[in-house]
Amino acid sequence: MLLPRSGWGLFVYELLTFEKVESGFMSKRISAKYKIDRRLKCNLWGRPKSPYNKRESGPGQHGAGRRRKQTDYGLQLSAKQRLKGYYGNISEKRFRRYYKSAMNSKGDSAENLVGQLEHRLDAVVYRAKFVPTVFAARQFISHGHVLVNGKRVNIASYSLKLGDVVSVRDGSRDFPMVLEAMNLAEREVPEYVSVDDRKMSATLVRTPKLDDIPYPALMEPNMVIEFYSR
Repeated sequence: MLLPRSGWGLFVYELLTFEKVESGFMSKRISAKYKIDRRLKCNLWGRPKSPYNKRESGPGQHGAGRRRKQTDYGLQLSAKQRLKGYYGNISEKRFRRYYKSAMNSKGDSAENLVGQLEHRLDAVVYRAKFVPTVFAARQFISHGHVLVNGKRVNIASYSLKLGDVVSVRDGSRDFPMVLEAMNLAEREVPEYVSVDDRKMSATLVRTPKLDDIPYPALMEPNMVIEFYSR
């Protein structure tokens, strides 16, 4: 099999390779998240230490010299990878389920898609600033530190209903990671999530629209819908 050495073909090949790795038997990311920032050409999580803030070229020895002519397919693929990556590299199988559910629901499919993603337990734990990153949220949940309506839930993809109360277990509230996250100045709690800092609890009060969600990077869920609708 001949591999593309340069141009837009190489960029698409890199994205497809990245997808095969994260959607296979290892859904955990192998590549460093900051390398993904450069590959997707954005500071995906708005972190101040992201190397993309200083170096906007692609990863690798020849990243700075690549000139790619964009295609519709490549743009759609990149949009999908940004959205999947932002929520902690959701597996392809699960992400496709979100797409199908968004298409089968009433209203705008793109808005439905991001709305479903914001209903994820790990997304709300991250939005509430109980943890510093969405990846930390996934680990925090899987280790049993999070309660939903007073009951322990260890599934990061658990879909919350409006009004569900998400809280941090009493014995986990003094973790350095939690205390650090609560004081992070780089992001604010969005208005569709109500947080009680004293009780360390949060509630998703409504399903947000795309314009409500504080994405640090450009998200184009309409292009994700187009990608799967091909």
